[in-house]
Amino acid sequence: MNLSRRGLLAASGALGAVAATAGSASAQPAHGSRVRTGFDRLSADGYRLLDGERVGIVTNPTGITGGGTTRSAEAERGSVRHIVDVMHADDRVKLTAVFGPEHGFRGTAQAGGSEGRYDDPATGLPVYDTYTRSGQPLADIFTASGVDTVVFDIQDAGARFYTYIWTLYDCMEAAALAGKRFVVLDRPNPVTGRAALGPVLHKEFATFVGRQPISQAHGMTVTELARLFNGEFLTKPVELDTVAMSGWRRADFYDATGLAWVPPSPNMPTPDTALVYSGTCLFEGTNLSEGRGTTRPFELLGAEGIDRKWAEAAGALELPGVAFREAYFAPTFSKFQGRTAGGVQLHVQDREAFDPVRTAIGLLVTAKQVWDGFAWRSDNWIDKLTGSTRVRTMIDAGAGTDEVVADWQGELAAFRAVRKRYLAYR
Repeated sequence: MNLSRRGLLAASGALGAVAATAGSASAQPAHGSRVRTGFDRLSADGYRLLDGERVGIVTNPTGITGGGTTRSAEAERGSVRHIVDVMHADDRVKLTAVFGPEHGFRGTAQAGGSEGRYDDPATGLPVYDTYTRSGQPLADIFTASGVDTVVFDIQDAGARFYTYIWTLYDCMEAAALAGKRFVVLDRPNPVTGRAALGPVLHKEFATFVGRQPISQAHGMTVTELARLFNGEFLTKPVELDTVAMSGWRRADFYDATGLAWVPPSPNMPTPDTALVYSGTCLFEGTNLSEGRGTTRPFELLGAEGIDRKWAEAAGALELPGVAFREAYFAPTFSKFQGRTAGGVQLHVQDREAFDPVRTAIGLLVTAKQVWDGFAWRSDNWIDKLTGSTRVRTMIDAGAGTDEVVADWQGELAAFRAVRKRYLAYR
C-alpha cells in the first residue's frame, strides 16, 4: 500500500481502516447512534483509500448505502441505493469491474446458481462470475479485469456454511496470487458478535460451505473474518485493508443498527431467519424440509408423516429462549414441493438466551426419536455442515442433546482463543 495514503488516512482518522497486519480498529461513537457501514465511511471520506486505482468490487444486492454516501444532506437522511450505482456515478472513484458471487450481483439466481458473465445494463460495467471459482482460475479473472484493487462488500448471516464468507476467502487468496490489493468494507453480524458457538470444522471436511476450521456460528464481522483468514489460513497473505463500521457493538442485533435489511440470498428474507439459520440449516443434511419454499425458511421444519409429537418432544427439552409450535406447510419448491409436511415452527422468545446450534441439535435428536422415517442425506451432507462425522454418529448412537454439545467444547474453546486476537469491536 502507498505509504503516503496510509499516513494520510491515519492522520485524518476518517476511516479507521489500516492494514490488517497492523490491526484494524473500529471507531465507536456514542452507543445508540445510527450504524454507518464501511462503505458509508469510505464514501464520506471521498474514497481516498482507493485514490488513483482501478477498482473492482465483489458484491450482491446487500451492497446498499445506509446514509452518508453522497454529498447531499438529503442522502444523509436515508439512501438505500446500490453501491455500484453510487460509485459508478462518482468521479472520485474509478470503478471498472463487478464480481458476482452465488445468486449473482443483482440477485437473480436461486441457491446453487449465478448470473454468468455479462455487462450490467444499469452501468455498462463488466460483471464477472466468481461462483465456484477459486485459486488460480479466479486470480486469472482478476488479472483479466485489469483492476488494481478488489473491494468486498456483502452482508453475512453469521454462519460458517453461509457461502459468502468463503467467497471472501477465495477472493482474498486469488487476489494474493494475482498481486492485487484487497479491501473489505464492514457490515454488522446480524445475530450479534457476542460469541462463537457450535462445532469447529475439521480440515478433511473442507468444502465451499466451510473452507477452514472456524466454528459453526462464528460471531464475527466480515472484516474480522478477513483479518483471521489473512493471519491464520492463507498460505500467501494478501495486502489487506479493512474499513470498519461506526456505531456498532458486539451485542447489537440487526434491528438495533438502523440499517435496511436486504435478503442476502432468496431464503434469508429477514434478520429473524439469520437468528436461527446457523442451527436449523443442519436440516439440509436430512430428509426433512428446512422450510425452503415457505415464507419462513429455517423456522419451519418438517416432513410428510410427522405430527404433533415432535413439537411436544422438542418442548420437553426446555431449551432456553425458544418455543416450538406444531405446524403444517406445503413448500412451493424444494423438498415436499406441493405436498403437506408436518413438523414444527421455532418461535424465538428470548434471543439473548437462545442458542441456535444447541436448539438444532435438540431438534435433530427428537426428530429421530419420534419419526421412524428420519434419515440423513445419502451423501452425508450433514458432515460437511457440522464439520466432522461426530454429530451424525453420536445422534445415530442415541446420544442426547447435552452429550452432543459437550463433545465439541474443547475445539470450540481453542477456536475462541484464536478468534479473540482478530476482534475489532467492543
